[in-house]
Amino acid sequence: LADKEVDRNRGGHLPTVDIVANYNNSYTGYSSFTGGATDVRSTSVGLQLNMPLFQGGATQSKWREAEANRTRANHELENARRNVEVQTRQAYLGVVSGIAQVQALQQALKSSESLLEASKLGHEVGVRTNLDVLNAQQQAYATRRDLYQAEYNYLISQLRLKAAVGGLVEEDVTRVNQALH
Repeated sequence: LADKEVDRNRGGHLPTVDIVANYNNSYTGYSSFTGGATDVRSTSVGLQLNMPLFQGGATQSKWREAEANRTRANHELENARRNVEVQTRQAYLGVVSGIAQVQALQQALKSSESLLEASKLGHEVGVRTNLDVLNAQQQAYATRRDLYQAEYNYLISQLRLKAAVGGLVEEDVTRVNQALH
């Protein structure tokens, strides 16, 4: 669109040709001076050539403005492309790191649950204190909380990636909503 505007404004320096048509009908009633009535009809068709010589710089100014608008539009388009590329890359890295984080926290949860069971068993036989069991329980809950947060972040990263590439649909949001409930 900006290219067409530049071409249109550049054309302000070019000559133009117009088709011109004219029709006149003149009737005067009886006149004692002419001794009768007159009925004059004239028709003309022609071409009119307009050659712009100088218009005070208005045409040149409009052309430069259109050029500047085209340059600005191209810069805005390139900026939008770069933003989409950055958002897509960030969302992809969020998905990849989310997978790794969820897997690591799943293993950490298994370890903390094993520690909790061992602490409970040690408390029953008298080699662990109640504080050891509480600390192990706190660690298991903190790991579970971190795992839930990582799973949430992973789901959000998936949505961001789909949105960045233009593939986000209502079913994706519904699926994530169901996964969170």
